[in-house]
Amino acid sequence: MKKKIEAKTVVRTAALAAALFYQALVISGKSPLPFTEEEMEQAVSMAITAAASIWAWWKNNSFTQAAIRADELRRKPWQ
Repeated sequence: MKKKIEAKTVVRTAALAAALFYQALVISGKSPLPFTEEEMEQAVSMAITAAASIWAWWKNNSFTQAAIRADELRRKPWQ
């Protein structure tokens, strides 16, 4: 039976092809993106800050009653 290629395999392959294409452009002295180095630095910094903020906010912030109760049970020493 012939199996289908998974979508995630296609996405990873496309991402690799794009990265190699952009690298070839950079090596040839052409800018693949219409941004300055400073703008790229600011964008990367913002992306890292946003990701860290979302992760810190989401990680173990109990909003539901079930989650709050589970936190209470986790803190109690087992008897």
